Amino acid sequence: MRQSFEIENVWWSPVKARLEGVIMVSRRQLLQSAFVLPVGALVVEPAVMSAPGTAAVRVAVIGHTGRGNYGHGLDTMWQQIPEVQICAVADADPAGLAAAVNLLKPGKSYSDYHVMLAEQRPEVVAVGPRHVDQHRDMLLAAIQHGVRGIYIEKPFVRTPAEADEVLRAANAAGVRIAVAHRNRFHPVLPVLRQLLADGKIGRVLEYRGRGKEDARGGALDLWVLGSHVMNLAAYFGGSPVAVSATLLQDGRLVQKADVREGAEGIGLLAGNELHARFELQSGLPFFFDSVQHARRRDAATDRPASFGLQIIGTEGVIDLRADQHPLAAIREGSPFDPDFAQPRAWQVVSSAGIGKPEPDANLAQTLTSQVLPGRDLLAAIRESRQPLCDGEQGRQTIEMICGVFESHRLNGQRVNFPLQTRVNPLSLL
Repeated sequence: MRQSFEIENVWWSPVKARLEGVIMVSRRQLLQSAFVLPVGALVVEPAVMSAPGTAAVRVAVIGHTGRGNYGHGLDTMWQQIPEVQICAVADADPAGLAAAVNLLKPGKSYSDYHVMLAEQRPEVVAVGPRHVDQHRDMLLAAIQHGVRGIYIEKPFVRTPAEADEVLRAANAAGVRIAVAHRNRFHPVLPVLRQLLADGKIGRVLEYRGRGKEDARGGALDLWVLGSHVMNLAAYFGGSPVAVSATLLQDGRLVQKADVREGAEGIGLLAGNELHARFELQSGLPFFFDSVQHARRRDAATDRPASFGLQIIGTEGVIDLRADQHPLAAIREGSPFDPDFAQPRAWQVVSSAGIGKPEPDANLAQTLTSQVLPGRDLLAAIRESRQPLCDGEQGRQTIEMICGVFESHRLNGQRVNFPLQTRVNPLSLL
């Protein structure tokens, strides 16, 4: 039997997010603009990155208590990395700031992150709030004040247009951005890739993902949990080429009257059921579905429904349960012609291989606490490479989500990537 534990999710009150204007670009315009800073942007000379074994890397933490707080441990993760010093923390909520100071013991504290960035000039910034409507401004402020790296809570930003703006600035300034899709940093992923290349489940036919399908089922599930699944599907199957999708509200097609402001600063949202089919660069389809209240807690274990990705082949299935440990398992044998007389059992896959114990006894803790992604970001800065889950992957995930909305807006039409519509398509419904 496959045993696992799940990382707790905490949910905060819905907030209002601003409506944006319509931005339409061609593929050529999008690519040509990828490395251009916004006109008038002021970028401070980058901070000097400390070399390993020398002075500690100075990290500043941005949180906002009551509006996304500090995400999934984007504040405390740095206390577990010896070469890091938390030089400052910023939180606009006075009580939250006091609590953060007590917890993190930073060098200084601020109610305004702009002032913190200007005075401290940290090498790395953690953008912690879960409320996505704050991400764009926090990212741009950090870039313009000369940081070398940023670790940001997912989802990355609200729209492709915001992602374009952030990545233009980051690329021009040489800033490394890592997005907290922490499953992407799991060492079992390259092992699974090799199993696929070796034909362990035969010919790969398709990828299938589902969200948690709890009260958030539908579009909110797509944003908050589906973003992890999108990121994994693209890792295995390649970048998305096109998508066709349908949004439903209580069994009927979503209309303009169903559009509302979503929770956590996500922006416009609609639909408690969705069905999407992506075409990936590998030529294989990736299906993502989410239906509100489709699944319940497991009565035997009292565990809530999990979410993740299945890779289906002619001779077996690989299953990934996002944010759980172990992350992956395999069941060999044709899923379409099962042997009922001798049914195959699921086998856990670790970074050492099928059925082998995980050699890193601390893996669950270091991944759950964001320590592995944090270490990778620091290494990426030193080695002049991109983090394992970088800003470009963050943008790709946002485009996949908005592509679902765009296809629905166009009556289920096949929509190509990169998207022509760079705002939230629900604003045009």
